[in-house]
Amino acid sequence: MEKIKVGIIGPGNIGSDLMYKVMKSKHLQMHMMAGIVESEGIKRAAGLGFKTSLNGVDAVAADPDIKIVFDATSAKAHLHNAPILKAAGKIVMDMTPAAVGPYVVPCVNLEHLAHVDNFNMVTCGGQATIPIAYAIDKVADSSYTEIVACLSSKSAGPGTRANIDEFTQTTRKALEIVGGSDKAKAIIVLNPADPALMMTNTIYSIVKNPDEKKIIDSVYEYVEKVQAYVPGYQLRVPPVIDGNKVTVIVQVEGAGDFLPKYSGNLDIINQAATAVAEKVAENLLSRED
Repeated sequence: MEKIKVGIIGPGNIGSDLMYKVMKSKHLQMHMMAGIVESEGIKRAAGLGFKTSLNGVDAVAADPDIKIVFDATSAKAHLHNAPILKAAGKIVMDMTPAAVGPYVVPCVNLEHLAHVDNFNMVTCGGQATIPIAYAIDKVADSSYTEIVACLSSKSAGPGTRANIDEFTQTTRKALEIVGGSDKAKAIIVLNPADPALMMTNTIYSIVKNPDEKKIIDSVYEYVEKVQAYVPGYQLRVPPVIDGNKVTVIVQVEGAGDFLPKYSGNLDIINQAATAVAEKVAENLLSRED
């Protein structure tokens, strides 16, 4: 089966896990891992037989075989990388909170973004909570949504820690723009518990039309939609409706492709990005037929 070649910029934990997910893909073919210094991620990719480069974005942009790029660097770096990749005609999955392109949550709005060349994957907390926020707003019209993303301190690397401000801002905006809430707030908690705990996300919504059955049905529908590409996504506390207040708690267990299973925060954003890239690859291959 023909596949679309992929480049990954950023050989850290996220980039390395993405590499293993791409290796399992039906429509994506791992081609190059690029960084700016020699690292374990670069050595790992080379050991698996893939092209590597220490020229970062320039190497990926210059390779004509690469059609889809995952940028797993940082918000600041992506602001530099985005115009270079655009000029090179690459389609980008932005794993950072830079939000150069539109926010995408696969089960909510991917079908409306057919002609986009830079997909912003929001944040790990956004991918975990926006489907629930959207499910509630869709049937109950949310005036306010607040989410608390609690993840293991062990799964929060230097990139996550450096981007915490961007995380809260990007997640809040996406809860409003994609999730549909009139106003929103996002909080991230790094839990130092040992042994490490699974990623847990709490969604609070104040709604205008608190129809209990519709809310419960909608939440369960969107949990199933997320599970189609993130099998470890599950309800920990089903919808609790108290007057006009709705509370839902979800847990994310990682697939264990490269990262520990407790790193559901990194796994869900990578699973979502891979799902988007799969759809893009399908579209590219259908055009070639």
